[in-house]
Amino acid sequence: MKYIIIGGVAGGASTAARLRRLDEHAEIILIEKGAYISYANCGLPYYIGDVITERNKLFVQTASSFKKRFNIDTRVLNEVISINPTDKNVTIKDLTNGKTYNEQYDKLVLSPGAEPIRPPLTGINEEGIFTLRNVTDTDNIKKYVQQFPNGKAVIIGAGFIGLEMAENLHHLGMQVTIVEMGNQILAPADFSIAAIAQQHIRSKGVDLRLKTTVAGFERDALGLKVVLKDEDPINADVVILSIGVKPDTRLAQAAGLQLGNAKGILVNEFLQTSDENIYAVGDAIEFINPITKLSMPTFLAGPANKQGRICANNLVLGNHQKYHGAINTAIVKIFDFTVAVAGVASKHLKAADIKHIVSTTHSGSHATYYPDSEQMTIQIVFSPEDGKLLGAQIAGIDGVDKRIDILASVIQRGSTIYELTEFEHAYAPPYSSAKDPVNMAGFVAENILHKRLTVVAWDKVGKLGPNDVLIDVRSVKEFYQGHISGSINISVDDLRDRIYEIPKDKNIYIYCQVGLRGYLAQRILKQSGFEHVYNISGGYKLWSICSNECKIVKNACLV
Repeated sequence: MKYIIIGGVAGGASTAARLRRLDEHAEIILIEKGAYISYANCGLPYYIGDVITERNKLFVQTASSFKKRFNIDTRVLNEVISINPTDKNVTIKDLTNGKTYNEQYDKLVLSPGAEPIRPPLTGINEEGIFTLRNVTDTDNIKKYVQQFPNGKAVIIGAGFIGLEMAENLHHLGMQVTIVEMGNQILAPADFSIAAIAQQHIRSKGVDLRLKTTVAGFERDALGLKVVLKDEDPINADVVILSIGVKPDTRLAQAAGLQLGNAKGILVNEFLQTSDENIYAVGDAIEFINPITKLSMPTFLAGPANKQGRICANNLVLGNHQKYHGAINTAIVKIFDFTVAVAGVASKHLKAADIKHIVSTTHSGSHATYYPDSEQMTIQIVFSPEDGKLLGAQIAGIDGVDKRIDILASVIQRGSTIYELTEFEHAYAPPYSSAKDPVNMAGFVAENILHKRLTVVAWDKVGKLGPNDVLIDVRSVKEFYQGHISGSINISVDDLRDRIYEIPKDKNIYIYCQVGLRGYLAQRILKQSGFEHVYNISGGYKLWSICSNECKIVKNACLV
């Protein structure tokens, strides 16, 4: 059996290695148009920022070591320029000498990845404007920024890579501006979680500009300028374009393979394309999302690696192992902060017309009486029918990674918020509390589902009318340190004695600092004859962060 794999890195290299472990005698050819077949692309921003100082540590395998260890014919700087499915051959161009040649295959695997979006803006090809996708890009950026040790960097796009580049260029001593056309950073997250991280970014001296559109680029005697729509231009020494990627489907399209609605290579549950002899993995493929049931690509290294293993199993052993899709679990370090997501955000569930409930909780990363506990915010979304967990987002400083992995496991298995209430974690004061933040998220969600707790989102505050009463149930001291305009202060500890002050014929909205005392107050009122009582999810903490973010940039908040 002869296999040809087009493209290395996560998907292609993992497919090739697994193929060899399953079949020692197969002929395997790995063709990569770049100079490197397997490298830590997620580590590239950190090499640019001198956090990773040794370049060689970025490489998982070189072409020669891969060939020696796995006996795979590894051809770098070779580009497949066409596929002929009828004759089962590919035409390859050797980029070192320009010559072309053909290779036959029995089975073909496509792993071409994705390519950065580079919009046709005026001046986009000016010197100093880069995209970051591979090692060559990394080397070019690193060499260029060394000319400007205290220079100005403009990052266009506030996704995962854009934020990582902002942090690393800031680490080099550069003055960093982030320009984002949307109303928030991190499109996979909801506004409330993004807002927390946005405040942290600003605290580091980074100029974060939301709802800002880049119109083009110019260069004059003073240097490079980023031209903005309706705003003054920004001076820059280096510009990083990080506005997204798109599946590289040029070969697949030319070969007549079927694409999906999102313009990725459409594959079935066995990672097989519309041609039975051609499989595909990685960023270029499109697959059904297990939550929304919509077809979509996934631009993450973790799923690509796992797809490679499944693909190889199906190639050698026959189509027997199904790929179940990705729930898009991802995490990003933003200076001292971490944001993680899994599943589907509330805004995307709304767009897909999927009914859901949103719950936000704040908890300590470990026991608060043990030193250095940091508060984290967990937002989960779940089905109002059966409590099925549909998505989770976390923002915090410590312990975010292990909590998102727990929540991702529950989402991936199609389990419910009830599992969170019983999740048994390793507990000691330096690591957690007796009730872990994951448990707390489950407890609150269970109360909501069983109507022991009725919550509303933070932005409901701006829509209250004359028939609504807003009550702050924190202490008097907390109230005067900052409160929501128009609220009445009745501490939860005094609520029973002052309950006569609250009208029963109006809607009662309650808030505390993070939500717990509001829940207690709601239980008191509900059991005292008050019918319409609502707790503001996430409390004053979340409301103040989100409302402040809305004020910073005009129309940045869609409420």
